[in-house]
Amino acid sequence: MSANHPQLSKSSPGASNSPLIEYRVQGLSCPNCTREMQEEIQKLDHGDNARLSFNSGKLILSPHVDLYQVETILKSDGARIVHAPLSASSDADADTHDPSSHQHQPSHEHDHGHAHVQSHGGDGKMKWLLTISAVFYLLTFILEGNVAEPVVIALYAGAMILSGYTTFLRGLRNLTRFKFNMDTLMTVALIGAVIIGEWREATLVAILFGLNELLEGYGMNRARQSMEALLAAAPKEAELWKDGQAKLVPITSLSPGDVVRVRPGEKIPSDGAISQGTGAVNEAAITGESVPVTKREGDAVYGGSVSTDGLLYIAISKAYEDSSLAKIMHLVQEAQDSKTPTELFIDKFAKYYTPAIMLIALAVTLIPPLLLNQPWMTWIYQGLSILIVGCPCSLVLSSPIALVSGMTRAARNGILIKGGVHLEQLGRLEAIAFDKTGTLTKGEPAVYAETVYDENKFYGVIGALEQSSLHPLAKAVMKHLEIKQPQCMFNEPQQITILPGEGIRAEIGGNLFWVGSEDVLRHVQGQQEHIRAVEEDIRRLKSQGYTIVAAVSEERVLGQFGLADEIRPETATVVRKLHEAGITDTVMLTGDHEQSAQTIAKQSGVTRVFASLLPEQKVAKVRELSSRKKTGMVGDGINDAPALAAADLGIAMGKGTDSAIETADVVLMQDHLGKLPGAIKTARRVNQIIKWNIGLSLSLKAIALLLTIPGWLTLWIAIISDMGATIIVTLLGLTILLGKDKELKSGY
Repeated sequence: MSANHPQLSKSSPGASNSPLIEYRVQGLSCPNCTREMQEEIQKLDHGDNARLSFNSGKLILSPHVDLYQVETILKSDGARIVHAPLSASSDADADTHDPSSHQHQPSHEHDHGHAHVQSHGGDGKMKWLLTISAVFYLLTFILEGNVAEPVVIALYAGAMILSGYTTFLRGLRNLTRFKFNMDTLMTVALIGAVIIGEWREATLVAILFGLNELLEGYGMNRARQSMEALLAAAPKEAELWKDGQAKLVPITSLSPGDVVRVRPGEKIPSDGAISQGTGAVNEAAITGESVPVTKREGDAVYGGSVSTDGLLYIAISKAYEDSSLAKIMHLVQEAQDSKTPTELFIDKFAKYYTPAIMLIALAVTLIPPLLLNQPWMTWIYQGLSILIVGCPCSLVLSSPIALVSGMTRAARNGILIKGGVHLEQLGRLEAIAFDKTGTLTKGEPAVYAETVYDENKFYGVIGALEQSSLHPLAKAVMKHLEIKQPQCMFNEPQQITILPGEGIRAEIGGNLFWVGSEDVLRHVQGQQEHIRAVEEDIRRLKSQGYTIVAAVSEERVLGQFGLADEIRPETATVVRKLHEAGITDTVMLTGDHEQSAQTIAKQSGVTRVFASLLPEQKVAKVRELSSRKKTGMVGDGINDAPALAAADLGIAMGKGTDSAIETADVVLMQDHLGKLPGAIKTARRVNQIIKWNIGLSLSLKAIALLLTIPGWLTLWIAIISDMGATIIVTLLGLTILLGKDKELKSGY
């Protein structure tokens, strides 16, 4: 079979420097299991640099590693490589190679077209198994006492095997290796319950644990595709301009000094400077600024930004892998791989708890008969009772029921939380950082100020010239005019000419008019004092953070509007409620300039603001905050994805870009922040109940264990102790679902 996996193991001195290959892996069950498999892969020949990421579901390793052995290790946990290599990259740099150049293909490459279906098929299979298990379990209540006992036991056994067979297999394998974790705990507990005939308890625990595993993994398949979403946003080809001709080339082939041609609506392939042409460039993908910026010859541009008008010739200053967009993708990958989900307290405790319980049970069984000449059966009975007391049923359910209830309540209100770990983190937040554009604001410009010098002409001219434009600023102007002069009918202009990077020129009634940025003032003839006064008004508006749209004739300036990103109506209320919910620090991060940011900060009520930030600077700020407090990051754009991944908790707006949503741990499906404070309160309550459940469970077990000293512990007391704790923690967890969601449903 290994013949299906040819190795590129040409013995050469440079073998250790070979590019690493990246594979997609499906079926990773938990961060701990992923780490253990990574360690096993690293022990293989040439496997030193292997990395297996639970968050991104990717395996990176040398082409010289025996892939058959790797697949065998993955298979031990139910995971597998689902298709051919995604890419290849050197450890030293981010060089990209053609995956087809690697002959080292996994045997599953024919599944490439079915990977998506299979990833969801696993969840569907588990749902059916749990449903059948529940039906079997309910049948026992009807049939018990009416049919032969073996039939009832067979139903219990069938339900237990169907809902927990993956746990049993892992637990039994761990027992053979003397490795103790949650799977081992569950396996020992279920075997112990079956030994004393407590089939009903064992089956219920198996079903509930299977349900928890299913819900805990909900949303991970989408979360693991964040890099693909970013890659889809990157331009693939560029028009290389050489000797007066354009040639379509892959962007990876561009070098510093190359000149590329970018037409309106196309993406700029890499960072550089405009060598010829003028036009507006939308840099939202990089800076988060929603209003296009006018660029002229010599101005710097970012790769991934979009030319909205005008033909641009750009001298590339950086190879694609060093461009701003490539850095964003790299930051997302880096942040995801470095951010391992924290193990639940119970999993850590289980390392010591399970072997301790087993040793205590063994000691109680052996020491009295061997050293004190006590009857064997009495102390075997006591040892078995201890094993049942040590059954982790209530411990296993201490957090999952509460977490699932919290996630269910949140989902009921349109908040998607991608796993219990993220719900816990949501309840621990002390600080929240917000991206400005599209999060605290609508991401759309609106008219906030106006200065009118000729009221008879200004509104008519600006309305006539802007009414047919699709530019975001033109739409904002027309929306303002609909309110300002709802009955006004605008003339149809003649001889319309687009002036790239400046605005529009047209003729109305035989006279020429210009509408656009402050640059249109140069078309006004004479009246220098008037022009100086207008320029002073424009400076005042710009100092307040406004973008200018002016209207002029050949004789004079008619007036101008000051536009800025419009704050969301719920923002101020949300920020206040977050402070009330215990968030001590609310921070605004934006690529916008300082004055505009300060204006929004005052309106929203955030405690701090940082402006003019590029994506890597946002990431640095988030990491700085996270080093001092548990910090959440709220955003919606491609440029927010690295910061979302770097934060303790990433929160995305529902209608944001795919990359932000896939990278985030929590998604607000309503596309507003209105329900965030209520979700945080629910998460805090979940965390509180989990603490109560763990304390109660351990206390009852400790009391039961103390009864072994006088020899009072019986199987009945053990079962009552375990089942009592299980029922109580379950009921406490379910209380999270009770009560009305006034605050969550208000939507502000």
